[in-house]
Amino acid sequence: MRIGALADKAGRTQRTLHFYEELGLLTPVGRTKGGFRLYDQDSLLRIHWISRLQDLGFSLPEIKVFLEELRSAQSAPEMMLSLQGFYAQKLEETRTQLLRLQALDVELNGALHYLAGCRTCAPATEKSACPTCEEGEHADSHAPPLVAAVHDAHPSPES
Repeated sequence: MRIGALADKAGRTQRTLHFYEELGLLTPVGRTKGGFRLYDQDSLLRIHWISRLQDLGFSLPEIKVFLEELRSAQSAPEMMLSLQGFYAQKLEETRTQLLRLQALDVELNGALHYLAGCRTCAPATEKSACPTCEEGEHADSHAPPLVAAVHDAHPSPES
């Protein structure tokens, strides 16, 4: 297929695919008599692979280096072992990131729960009172860090 058809199937622009070629990430399988680049289904698989690596947080230059490392392997088992190590490392990083995101989820939910109780505060209440608020639902709780840190406990002299 020509580059336009490949771009449509891959959900990418022709310009993006040309850039992939410039980086050495994508190679046409041939050319038409008119000089147009031709691609096959493996090219589509390569584009999806690049996209997934980008989803994992890799830049195109990093993908280029990784692909060069894979190409330099002396045998298929060596290449697959390298790929396995690469994916295992990324899986570990992903799991660590998931744990951080789960902790952030808990922290955000706590802040939102606390903030839902702020509706009972008098409109004229000073901002500096917020971190130690004991009004309404806050009587037996402390402001979570995501809430307490935004209040001016020590207002600037200009206030």
